[in-house]
Amino acid sequence: MPILITGVAGFIGSAVALQLLEQGHSVVGLDNLNDYYDVQLKKNRLAQYSSNPRFHFHLMNIVDRQAMTDLFVQHDFDTVIHLAAQAGVRYSLQNPAVYVDSNLVGFANILEASRQHQIKHFIYASSSSVYGANSKLPFSEHDAVDHPVSLYAATKRANELMAHSYANYLPCTGLRFFTVYGPWSRPDMALISFTHNIMQGKPIQVFNQGKMLRDFTYVDDIVTSIVKVMDKIPSKSPASSHSNPGNSQYAHHKIYNVGNQNPVELIHYIRVLEDCLKKKAKLEMMPMQAGDVPNTYADVSNLENLIGVLPHTSIEEGIAKFVDWYRGYYRDFN
Repeated sequence: MPILITGVAGFIGSAVALQLLEQGHSVVGLDNLNDYYDVQLKKNRLAQYSSNPRFHFHLMNIVDRQAMTDLFVQHDFDTVIHLAAQAGVRYSLQNPAVYVDSNLVGFANILEASRQHQIKHFIYASSSSVYGANSKLPFSEHDAVDHPVSLYAATKRANELMAHSYANYLPCTGLRFFTVYGPWSRPDMALISFTHNIMQGKPIQVFNQGKMLRDFTYVDDIVTSIVKVMDKIPSKSPASSHSNPGNSQYAHHKIYNVGNQNPVELIHYIRVLEDCLKKKAKLEMMPMQAGDVPNTYADVSNLENLIGVLPHTSIEEGIAKFVDWYRGYYRDFN
Protein backbone atom coordinates (compact mmCIF):
# COMPACT_ATOMS: atom_id res chain seq x y z
CA MET A 1 0.00 0.00 0.00
CA PRO A 2 1.27 3.53 -0.70
CA ILE A 3 2.32 5.90 2.04
CA LEU A 4 0.86 9.41 1.97
CA ILE A 5 3.25 12.29 2.69
CA THR A 6 1.70 15.73 2.96
CA GLY A 7 4.01 18.69 2.39
CA VAL A 8 6.09 16.45 0.12
CA ALA A 9 7.82 19.40 -1.58
CA GLY A 10 8.89 20.79 1.79
CA PHE A 11 12.26 20.60 3.50
CA ILE A 12 11.50 17.55 5.65
CA GLY A 13 8.78 16.03 3.47
CA SER A 14 11.02 15.78 0.42
CA ALA A 15 13.78 14.12 2.46
CA VAL A 16 11.33 11.56 3.88
CA ALA A 17 9.95 10.80 0.41
CA LEU A 18 13.44 10.25 -0.98
CA GLN A 19 14.35 7.86 1.85
CA LEU A 20 11.13 5.83 1.57
CA LEU A 21 11.44 5.53 -2.21
CA GLU A 22 15.05 4.36 -1.84
CA GLN A 23 13.76 1.66 0.53
CA GLY A 24 11.30 0.44 -2.10
CA HIS A 25 8.06 1.94 -0.75
CA SER A 26 5.35 3.47 -2.92
CA VAL A 27 4.70 7.11 -2.03
CA VAL A 28 1.86 9.48 -2.79
CA GLY A 29 2.81 13.06 -2.09
CA LEU A 30 0.73 16.19 -1.94
CA ASP A 31 1.71 19.82 -1.71
CA ASN A 32 0.09 23.12 -2.66
CA LEU A 33 3.42 24.67 -3.74
CA ASN A 34 2.48 28.01 -2.18
CA ASP A 35 4.68 31.07 -2.47
CA TYR A 36 5.62 31.46 1.21
CA TYR A 37 9.14 30.99 -0.15
CA ASP A 38 10.80 30.21 -3.49
CA VAL A 39 8.51 27.84 -5.41
CA GLN A 40 11.38 26.79 -7.66
CA LEU A 41 13.21 25.37 -4.65
CA LYS A 42 10.15 23.21 -3.93
CA LYS A 43 10.00 22.05 -7.55
CA ASN A 44 13.70 21.22 -7.49
CA ARG A 45 13.22 19.09 -4.40
CA LEU A 46 10.45 17.21 -6.18
CA ALA A 47 12.64 16.74 -9.23
CA GLN A 48 14.91 14.46 -7.19
CA TYR A 49 12.33 11.67 -7.37
CA SER A 50 9.37 12.81 -9.49
CA SER A 51 10.35 10.39 -12.28
CA ASN A 52 10.28 7.40 -9.92
CA PRO A 53 7.39 5.13 -11.01
CA ARG A 54 6.55 4.46 -7.35
CA PHE A 55 5.93 8.16 -6.70
CA HIS A 56 2.70 10.00 -7.48
CA PHE A 57 2.28 13.72 -6.89
CA HIS A 58 -0.95 15.64 -6.27
CA LEU A 59 -1.04 19.43 -6.37
CA MET A 60 -3.64 20.30 -3.75
CA ASN A 61 -4.30 22.16 -0.53
CA ILE A 62 -5.13 20.30 2.68
CA VAL A 63 -7.64 23.05 3.47
CA ASP A 64 -9.78 21.72 0.59
CA ARG A 65 -11.91 19.15 2.40
CA GLN A 66 -13.42 17.62 -0.73
CA ALA A 67 -10.01 17.22 -2.36
CA MET A 68 -8.78 15.38 0.72
CA THR A 69 -11.79 13.08 0.67
CA ASP A 70 -11.31 12.33 -3.02
CA LEU A 71 -7.59 11.63 -2.54
CA PHE A 72 -8.27 9.02 0.14
CA VAL A 73 -10.90 7.39 -2.07
CA GLN A 74 -8.47 7.26 -4.99
CA HIS A 75 -5.62 5.67 -3.01
CA ASP A 76 -5.69 2.89 -0.42
CA PHE A 77 -3.23 4.35 2.11
CA ASP A 78 -1.70 2.31 4.90
CA THR A 79 0.22 5.09 6.65
CA VAL A 80 -0.09 8.88 6.63
CA ILE A 81 2.92 11.10 7.38
CA HIS A 82 1.47 14.56 7.84
CA LEU A 83 4.14 17.24 7.46
CA ALA A 84 2.21 19.96 5.61
CA ALA A 85 1.83 23.09 7.70
CA GLN A 86 2.45 26.80 7.67
CA ALA A 87 5.89 27.03 9.24
CA GLY A 88 7.70 29.84 10.99
CA VAL A 89 7.30 31.37 14.44
CA ARG A 90 7.89 34.96 13.37
CA TYR A 91 5.64 34.86 10.30
CA SER A 92 2.70 33.93 12.54
CA LEU A 93 2.86 37.48 13.90
CA GLN A 94 2.38 38.87 10.38
CA ASN A 95 -0.15 36.51 8.83
CA PRO A 96 -2.05 34.58 11.51
CA ALA A 97 -4.94 33.58 9.23
CA VAL A 98 -2.82 31.19 7.17
CA TYR A 99 -1.84 29.34 10.36
CA VAL A 100 -5.48 28.87 11.29
CA ASP A 101 -6.32 27.62 7.80
CA SER A 102 -3.40 25.25 7.24
CA ASN A 103 -2.45 24.14 10.73
CA LEU A 104 -5.94 23.82 12.22
CA VAL A 105 -8.51 23.42 9.42
CA GLY A 106 -6.11 21.47 7.21
CA PHE A 107 -5.03 19.25 10.09
CA ALA A 108 -8.65 18.47 10.92
CA ASN A 109 -9.35 17.53 7.29
CA ILE A 110 -6.44 15.08 7.18
CA LEU A 111 -7.39 13.59 10.54
CA GLU A 112 -10.99 13.03 9.50
CA ALA A 113 -10.09 11.52 6.13
CA SER A 114 -7.63 9.20 7.89
CA ARG A 115 -10.28 8.11 10.38
CA GLN A 116 -12.89 7.47 7.72
CA HIS A 117 -10.50 5.30 5.74
CA GLN A 118 -9.14 3.42 8.76
CA ILE A 119 -5.50 4.38 8.35
CA LYS A 120 -3.27 2.07 10.40
CA HIS A 121 -0.87 4.80 11.59
CA PHE A 122 -1.12 8.59 11.45
CA ILE A 123 2.24 10.29 12.07
CA TYR A 124 2.31 14.07 12.34
CA ALA A 125 4.82 16.83 12.87
CA SER A 126 4.67 18.81 16.08
CA SER A 127 7.37 21.19 17.27
CA SER A 128 9.66 22.03 20.18
CA SER A 129 7.91 25.41 20.16
CA VAL A 130 5.07 23.85 22.19
CA TYR A 131 7.34 24.06 25.26
CA GLY A 132 7.17 27.85 25.15
CA ALA A 133 9.50 29.56 27.59
CA ASN A 134 9.86 26.47 29.76
CA SER A 135 13.01 26.97 31.84
CA LYS A 136 13.45 23.34 32.92
CA LEU A 137 16.03 21.65 30.74
CA PRO A 138 16.09 19.30 28.96
CA PHE A 139 12.52 19.48 27.67
CA SER A 140 10.61 16.29 28.44
CA GLU A 141 7.34 15.04 26.98
CA HIS A 142 6.07 15.06 30.57
CA ASP A 143 6.48 18.84 30.91
CA ALA A 144 3.46 21.12 30.90
CA VAL A 145 2.96 22.76 27.50
CA ASP A 146 0.12 25.14 28.33
CA HIS A 147 1.88 28.47 27.73
CA PRO A 148 2.83 28.90 24.05
CA VAL A 149 4.54 32.17 23.13
CA SER A 150 3.51 32.24 19.45
CA LEU A 151 0.45 31.37 17.41
CA TYR A 152 2.53 28.81 15.53
CA ALA A 153 3.28 27.03 18.80
CA ALA A 154 -0.38 27.20 19.80
CA THR A 155 -1.46 25.54 16.55
CA LYS A 156 1.06 22.75 17.04
CA ARG A 157 -0.16 22.10 20.57
CA ALA A 158 -3.72 22.15 19.23
CA ASN A 159 -2.70 19.49 16.70
CA GLU A 160 -1.55 17.24 19.54
CA LEU A 161 -4.88 17.63 21.33
CA MET A 162 -6.85 17.09 18.12
CA ALA A 163 -4.90 13.91 17.38
CA HIS A 164 -5.49 12.68 20.92
CA SER A 165 -9.23 13.18 20.51
CA TYR A 166 -9.16 10.97 17.39
CA ALA A 167 -6.81 8.35 18.75
CA ASN A 168 -9.44 5.95 20.03
CA TYR A 169 -10.22 5.29 16.35
CA LEU A 170 -6.96 6.31 14.69
CA PRO A 171 -3.51 5.36 16.07
CA CYS A 172 -1.49 8.59 16.14
CA THR A 173 2.14 9.50 16.81
CA GLY A 174 3.23 13.11 17.21
CA LEU A 175 6.89 14.07 16.76
CA ARG A 176 8.18 17.30 18.30
CA PHE A 177 10.99 18.40 15.99
CA PHE A 178 13.83 20.52 17.41
CA THR A 179 15.40 23.20 15.13
CA VAL A 180 15.92 21.16 11.98
CA TYR A 181 18.68 22.19 9.55
CA GLY A 182 20.56 20.76 6.59
CA PRO A 183 20.58 20.62 2.76
CA TRP A 184 17.45 21.79 0.92
CA SER A 185 16.33 23.90 3.90
CA ARG A 186 13.90 26.81 3.61
CA PRO A 187 15.33 30.24 2.71
CA ASP A 188 13.70 31.79 5.80
CA MET A 189 15.58 29.44 8.14
CA ALA A 190 18.59 30.80 10.03
CA LEU A 191 21.30 28.67 8.44
CA ILE A 192 20.47 29.46 4.84
CA SER A 193 19.74 33.14 5.45
CA PHE A 194 23.01 33.48 7.40
CA THR A 195 24.91 31.80 4.58
CA HIS A 196 23.35 34.01 1.91
CA ASN A 197 24.32 37.16 3.81
CA ILE A 198 27.83 36.02 4.73
CA MET A 199 28.59 35.09 1.11
CA GLN A 200 27.29 38.48 -0.08
CA GLY A 201 29.13 40.43 2.62
CA LYS A 202 25.91 41.55 4.27
CA PRO A 203 25.37 41.64 8.06
CA ILE A 204 23.39 38.91 9.82
CA GLN A 205 21.02 39.67 12.67
CA VAL A 206 21.95 37.72 15.79
CA PHE A 207 19.11 37.76 18.29
CA ASN A 208 19.60 37.81 22.05
CA GLN A 209 23.26 38.69 21.41
CA GLY A 210 23.83 35.13 20.19
CA LYS A 211 23.30 33.70 23.69
CA MET A 212 20.36 31.48 22.76
CA LEU A 213 20.81 27.72 23.13
CA ARG A 214 19.35 25.59 20.34
CA ASP A 215 19.15 21.83 19.99
CA PHE A 216 20.01 21.92 16.28
CA THR A 217 18.96 18.64 14.65
CA TYR A 218 20.28 17.49 11.29
CA VAL A 219 17.55 16.65 8.78
CA ASP A 220 18.75 13.08 8.14
CA ASP A 221 18.38 12.32 11.85
CA ILE A 222 14.79 13.57 11.69
CA VAL A 223 14.10 11.37 8.65
CA THR A 224 15.57 8.32 10.38
CA SER A 225 13.24 8.88 13.32
CA ILE A 226 10.14 9.23 11.13
CA VAL A 227 10.91 6.10 9.12
CA LYS A 228 11.64 4.00 12.21
CA VAL A 229 8.47 5.21 13.97
CA MET A 230 6.27 4.08 11.07
CA ASP A 231 6.15 0.47 12.29
CA LYS A 232 5.67 1.43 15.95
CA ILE A 233 1.90 1.74 15.98
CA PRO A 234 0.69 3.04 19.37
CA SER A 235 -1.43 0.75 21.49
CA LYS A 236 -3.73 1.62 24.35
CA SER A 237 -1.94 2.06 27.65
CA PRO A 238 -3.04 1.58 31.24
CA ALA A 239 -4.35 4.70 32.92
CA SER A 240 -1.53 4.44 35.46
CA SER A 241 1.21 4.57 32.80
CA HIS A 242 3.55 7.56 33.03
CA SER A 243 5.90 6.63 30.21
CA ASN A 244 4.48 9.17 27.78
CA PRO A 245 2.01 12.07 28.08
CA GLY A 246 0.06 10.79 25.08
CA ASN A 247 -0.86 7.64 27.00
CA SER A 248 -4.32 6.99 28.34
CA GLN A 249 -6.47 3.93 28.79
CA TYR A 250 -8.63 5.14 25.89
CA ALA A 251 -6.30 6.49 23.20
CA HIS A 252 -3.74 5.08 20.78
CA HIS A 253 -1.58 8.20 20.93
CA LYS A 254 2.09 8.86 21.67
CA ILE A 255 4.22 12.01 21.52
CA TYR A 256 8.02 12.01 21.21
CA ASN A 257 10.78 14.60 21.15
CA VAL A 258 13.11 14.39 18.13
CA GLY A 259 16.29 16.35 18.81
CA ASN A 260 20.05 16.14 18.76
CA GLN A 261 20.23 16.14 22.58
CA ASN A 262 23.24 18.44 22.43
CA PRO A 263 22.27 22.13 22.45
CA VAL A 264 24.81 24.75 21.39
CA GLU A 265 24.90 28.52 21.58
CA LEU A 266 23.77 30.36 18.47
CA ILE A 267 27.09 32.21 18.33
CA HIS A 268 28.97 28.88 18.18
CA TYR A 269 26.67 27.77 15.36
CA ILE A 270 27.67 30.92 13.46
CA ARG A 271 31.40 30.35 14.14
CA VAL A 272 31.19 26.82 12.72
CA LEU A 273 29.43 28.19 9.64
CA GLU A 274 32.18 30.80 9.22
CA ASP A 275 34.82 28.05 9.38
CA CYS A 276 33.04 25.99 6.72
CA LEU A 277 32.55 29.00 4.44
CA LYS A 278 36.06 30.31 5.17
CA LYS A 279 34.54 33.76 5.51
CA LYS A 280 33.77 35.91 8.55
CA ALA A 281 30.26 37.12 9.29
CA LYS A 282 29.31 40.72 9.95
CA LEU A 283 27.28 40.43 13.14
CA GLU A 284 24.42 42.76 13.99
CA MET A 285 23.62 42.00 17.61
CA MET A 286 19.91 42.23 18.39
CA PRO A 287 17.67 41.78 21.44
CA MET A 288 15.40 38.76 21.81
CA GLN A 289 12.68 38.77 19.17
CA ALA A 290 8.98 38.44 19.97
CA GLY A 291 7.79 34.83 19.86
CA ASP A 292 11.30 33.43 20.38
CA VAL A 293 12.49 31.40 23.37
CA PRO A 294 15.96 31.51 24.96
CA ASN A 295 16.73 27.78 25.05
CA THR A 296 15.69 24.45 23.56
CA TYR A 297 17.05 21.06 24.61
CA ALA A 298 15.41 17.71 23.87
CA ASP A 299 15.22 14.72 26.15
CA VAL A 300 14.92 11.94 23.54
CA SER A 301 15.07 8.97 25.90
CA ASN A 302 11.45 7.96 25.22
CA LEU A 303 12.04 7.87 21.47
CA GLU A 304 15.29 5.94 21.79
CA ASN A 305 13.59 3.42 24.07
CA LEU A 306 11.06 2.91 21.28
CA ILE A 307 13.25 2.69 18.17
CA GLY A 308 16.83 2.35 19.40
CA VAL A 309 19.68 4.82 19.67
CA LEU A 310 19.52 7.41 16.91
CA PRO A 311 22.36 9.11 15.09
CA HIS A 312 23.16 12.52 16.59
CA THR A 313 24.95 14.38 13.80
CA SER A 314 27.32 17.00 15.21
CA ILE A 315 26.99 20.66 14.30
CA GLU A 316 30.41 20.53 12.64
CA GLU A 317 29.46 17.59 10.42
CA GLY A 318 25.94 18.82 9.67
CA ILE A 319 26.93 22.36 8.71
CA ALA A 320 29.77 21.05 6.53
CA LYS A 321 27.26 18.89 4.62
CA PHE A 322 24.93 21.84 4.30
CA VAL A 323 27.69 24.08 2.91
CA ASP A 324 28.66 21.42 0.35
CA TRP A 325 25.03 21.35 -0.84
CA TYR A 326 24.75 25.14 -0.78
CA ARG A 327 27.83 25.64 -2.93
CA GLY A 328 26.38 23.29 -5.53
CA TYR A 329 22.85 24.69 -5.47
CA TYR A 330 23.49 28.41 -5.14
CA ARG A 331 26.42 28.75 -7.49
CA ASP A 332 25.65 32.40 -8.17
CA PHE A 333 26.51 33.28 -4.56
CA ASN A 334 30.00 31.70 -4.58
